[in-house]
Amino acid sequence: MIQKLIEAFPDDMFMRVDGFDEAIIGVDELSMRVIYSVSKCIEILMQRDGMTQDEADEYFYYNVHSAYVGDKTPIWCTDFMLG
Repeated sequence: MIQKLIEAFPDDMFMRVDGFDEAIIGVDELSMRVIYSVSKCIEILMQRDGMTQDEADEYFYYNVHSAYVGDKTPIWCTDFMLG
């Protein structure tokens, strides 16, 4: 997805969260902020870092979701893992 964003918006700079490119689901064209899937971020933490669901939830919401890095802070889409 990140490659698609770069191709679609070659002149724009996006704030990205290290290690979570696979969780990108789009961009808000009004604010030019990257949109991340919360469930995909949690899944990445569980698979990549071997965390349990509870550990991944706690880590994500405390260390990632709550970080404010200015006007280009990513948007977090609360979605649900299906299946």
